[in-house]
Amino acid sequence: MGEAVIAIVALMFVLFLALGAYVTVKVVGAAKRGVDRTVAQARRSVEDTTLKARTFVQPGAAGELAQLRLKLRTSMRSTQDALHARVAEDASLKESLDLFGRLSVHGRELDDDLKRLETEPDKAHLAELLPDLRKRTEQITASADSLRRAARDRAHRIADDDLDSLSAQIDIEAGALRHWTTEPSPEPAQTPPSWPEASAPERPGAHQTWPGSPQGGQAEAPDRPALSPTDPRPAYPWQKKARPESTT
Repeated sequence: MGEAVIAIVALMFVLFLALGAYVTVKVVGAAKRGVDRTVAQARRSVEDTTLKARTFVQPGAAGELAQLRLKLRTSMRSTQDALHARVAEDASLKESLDLFGRLSVHGRELDDDLKRLETEPDKAHLAELLPDLRKRTEQITASADSLRRAARDRAHRIADDDLDSLSAQIDIEAGALRHWTTEPSPEPAQTPPSWPEASAPERPGAHQTWPGSPQGGQAEAPDRPALSPTDPRPAYPWQKKARPESTT
């Protein structure tokens, strides 16, 4: 029994160590990705600032190269951010992302060419290459801008359709709320008229009182004259005849 408990404790300890190592790797990886993202953003900001400065400081072909790179990078980055921001809400943009991925291959190649030519000492040769570089830049940025604008127009269209549908539902609900009917209030229940003869409801075991009857439902005997002592008593067949009194 004791060996089983020790084995379970050891297993739990190993599991805790493995879980801690996994969490540590995840945290370190997330931190590293965050640092890399921050470094990449800082590098891009520095490069963009440098390119903007070159467009004003360096004249001729060198300044135009910086202008082409800045235009290319700005267009591609804006389109990438717009597509990634909306693809979670609109699954149909996945195909647009695939097309943008293919376009990005050409964009990176062009950006590498422009960056390499920044150190080209032969200005005449550089001037010969500029028309083709300008054409490639215009073609790539036009395609990127078209994707970005289409995604933006689609998002606006979806939002407008949803707003129109919501407005229609609200109008219907508002009309239903305003469509009320005034129902007549129920009339009070009419109390049935009382019988003139009845003054109170009849109780069990009680007789109804009618006009001419005394209170309490008991009939009074008709008035009769009181019996006088001189009235002859009634004779019944079972009584004996009285004997005549003696006169002696």
